[in-house]
Amino acid sequence: MSHIFPRQTNVELPVASGGEGCYLIDSTGKRYLDGSGGAAVSCLGHGDPDVTAAIKAQLDRIAFAHTGFFTSEPAEKLADLLVANAPAGIDRVYLVSGGSEAVEAAVKLARQYFIEKGEPGRHRVIARRQSYHGNTLGALAAGGNTPRREPYLPLLIATSHISPCYEYRGRMEGETAVEYGRRVADELETEIERLGPETVMAFIAEPVVGATMGAVPPVDGYFKRVREICDAHGILLILDEVMCGMGRSGTLFACEQDNVRPDMVTIAKGLGAGYQPIGAMLCTAQIYETIKNGSGFFQHGHTYMGHPVACAAGHAVLTAMLDRDLLPRVQDMGDRLQTALEGAFGQHPHVGDIRGRGLFRGIELVEDRASKKPFEAARGIHNRVKQAAFEHGLICYPAGGTADGRLGDHIMIAPPFVIEDDHIEEIVAKLDGALKAAIPNSSEF
Repeated sequence: MSHIFPRQTNVELPVASGGEGCYLIDSTGKRYLDGSGGAAVSCLGHGDPDVTAAIKAQLDRIAFAHTGFFTSEPAEKLADLLVANAPAGIDRVYLVSGGSEAVEAAVKLARQYFIEKGEPGRHRVIARRQSYHGNTLGALAAGGNTPRREPYLPLLIATSHISPCYEYRGRMEGETAVEYGRRVADELETEIERLGPETVMAFIAEPVVGATMGAVPPVDGYFKRVREICDAHGILLILDEVMCGMGRSGTLFACEQDNVRPDMVTIAKGLGAGYQPIGAMLCTAQIYETIKNGSGFFQHGHTYMGHPVACAAGHAVLTAMLDRDLLPRVQDMGDRLQTALEGAFGQHPHVGDIRGRGLFRGIELVEDRASKKPFEAARGIHNRVKQAAFEHGLICYPAGGTADGRLGDHIMIAPPFVIEDDHIEEIVAKLDGALKAAIPNSSEF
């Protein structure tokens, strides 16, 4: 009998016992193609010798030193490498143990920044509906994922949510993509004015929306307009790249493709590639200097932040991405994956949209392709596809509530950056089998 408190109490899971490249292996020897990298985590695949060697070498030197007393060589090296490759203006790195911690740090730093600037009235966060920023209470409050938020609403700080940039469902007939992007971006200014600019401290958004909507990229010009609005009202732009960053979308930082400059950016998942739990909040020199020249102390922290072994792993992962030229490969293989998915499912009666960037692709499932009508939520189509794919030996990342927080289904494909063409073929074949098994009438397609 297990004493583990699992995510789902009524599901008996196989035991993961090994991993090789793009595959995970359970205790019976069954192999699973890791088509989603877990949750867009395993960017280098499983068993990378350089990363494991770096972890072992660091353990031989020092495993842990509390950041209240020491810094460490791997933490310094990782911060230097991140800043050297970060968007313009980013100068400091706050190392934590995961994505939720990174977002929590960003929200709290935004608040302290304005207190120390002499603007204590700024305390409000604006985010977007159908977003996800983490599961700690501050990050959950910022997010717009209805099912995750609902049980905890009495505990969450008030946050405003505007429309996402969701072209598939939001763009009106006769509206250009640029006009659509401007319209939904301008909702930010409307909300700032409604709340009072003097009360707003930050706007937070995912450059490519991950878990809640399934790899939804913005239209051209959207984030340029968002940046203009933030600058006009003196509020901070926080970009959450926990899932879409660290090469997943085809550039090290996802926001590079939209030519947008954040005040803070959060990363995790691919930074550690699954080898160690690590995340980071990066900020501008201006924000850091405000704290340094004010109280000199960020009122925040975690015991395991800046963990030397985790930082050694992160440095090895980032070095591998850069030295092995994996980022151009992500773009190339991402294009091949998109072409293969469109070829197999582009006319499927229950596939409404196939989207994404790099090796970060989403497939939105619909009851009716022409009208974009979602399946009824009670049918749990996304979970049925996930389970059928798993039985076929494919791991994909599902979610429901895609369309409006309640209705809609999607699955995400986010495989390791080391996939080959035969892995793409395997993903498509096994996903085809999963759709036929999970959705009535799909077998006729």
